[in-house]
Amino acid sequence: MKIDLNSDLGESYGPWAMGDDKAMLDLVTSANIACGGHASDPQTMFTTLRQAVERGVVIGAHPGYADREGFGRRVIPMQPAEIGRMVAAQVGALQGVAALTGTTVRYVKPHGALGNLAADDREVADAIVAAVAALPGRLAVLAISGTELELSARAADLQVFSEIFADRTYLANGRLVPRSRSGAVLHSAEEAADRLIGFLETGLMPVIDGAPIRLAAQSVCVHGDTAGAVSMAQIIRARLDAAGIDVAPFLKR
Repeated sequence: MKIDLNSDLGESYGPWAMGDDKAMLDLVTSANIACGGHASDPQTMFTTLRQAVERGVVIGAHPGYADREGFGRRVIPMQPAEIGRMVAAQVGALQGVAALTGTTVRYVKPHGALGNLAADDREVADAIVAAVAALPGRLAVLAISGTELELSARAADLQVFSEIFADRTYLANGRLVPRSRSGAVLHSAEEAADRLIGFLETGLMPVIDGAPIRLAAQSVCVHGDTAGAVSMAQIIRARLDAAGIDVAPFLKR
């Protein structure tokens, strides 16, 4: 059995630091690097990219709403075409900085509110997919499992990989429990690891409002911005290794 571990990284900005990218990059196999929308700046992108390259971690772009104050977790009213241009500009920026480190961006994973909107709104999903398809490098899409973004990427004949979240809880419709609700985030690393290994063995994800649901996944996200993120990632990685599960990127290095 094989699974990728990814994390949202490069989310600092200027002197403001978010998370411990170095430690997370020692644990994950794919890195979703912020590219100037909800977080990051050219220097942060460069530093995170270089650290990822040093560790052989596969690099993805993590575009989001230009809302640093809200960390990209608030929907900004935009037409789908505007969203497509925003995504193209952000991913293109990361591709440019990646060239300075001698590497390339391999995939795109929308962040926060943008990712959640693309999960349900086919027009938004199509706009993001069209932008990804138009960019150089034959980029893949990393999408929340069972969403419109996943379906749109498949319809456009792009490489698409599905992800689940190790530290977020689920609803019976397959969507994440909103962060505004109690219990949306799992804080116990052992609980998260137990649930993850159970999912990998059965394909069934427990939900808070019904019977477990079937999801597919080639990647598991461990957020880098939550309290205790590194400790959780360490325990999850150790538990996967102990269970004989091969932790490897969904795209070749």
